[in-house]
Amino acid sequence: MNLFTGTASDEFFGGDVPAPVRDLLHQAAEAPAAERSPLLWTAQALAPGCLAIYYALYKHHAGRREFELAERAAWRGLQEAAGQGGLAQDWRAVMPAAHVDFSQDGPQRFWLFTLKALSFIHLRSDRADMARELLAKLHELDPQAQTGSEVTMSLLHAADAARQGR
Repeated sequence: MNLFTGTASDEFFGGDVPAPVRDLLHQAAEAPAAERSPLLWTAQALAPGCLAIYYALYKHHAGRREFELAERAAWRGLQEAAGQGGLAQDWRAVMPAAHVDFSQDGPQRFWLFTLKALSFIHLRSDRADMARELLAKLHELDPQAQTGSEVTMSLLHAADAARQGR
């Protein structure tokens, strides 16, 4: 089982992975959780253009409630995916466009998925305003919620209701 994708394959979400980095990711998947971080950050240093590493990093750190590290990895992944996908470096400036296909595997879809991950990370680290802003952009770009953003939106609504004492 692939720890980072939940599949029984050797595929990684985010695209191709160079062989040396693939070995590090497999080592990280087999290592105890406390020993994964150095392996993953080493993989990122070796191949900063490999999107799959950012996914593994933010999933690992968010799962351990290390939200600052998860956020750092996600922002880096978002920037890398923007560059690879021809998107604006400022996520707020990305607009729906005919030449942008968020439904096909590739850097643009990875970018969109990472935007959703950032909304979740911000929500889980008690920064609902930023989560709301990220989700609004996500809804603008993915109105059918193909990334599963409706789950994070539901969690945000529940958190808002709890804060208001409902």
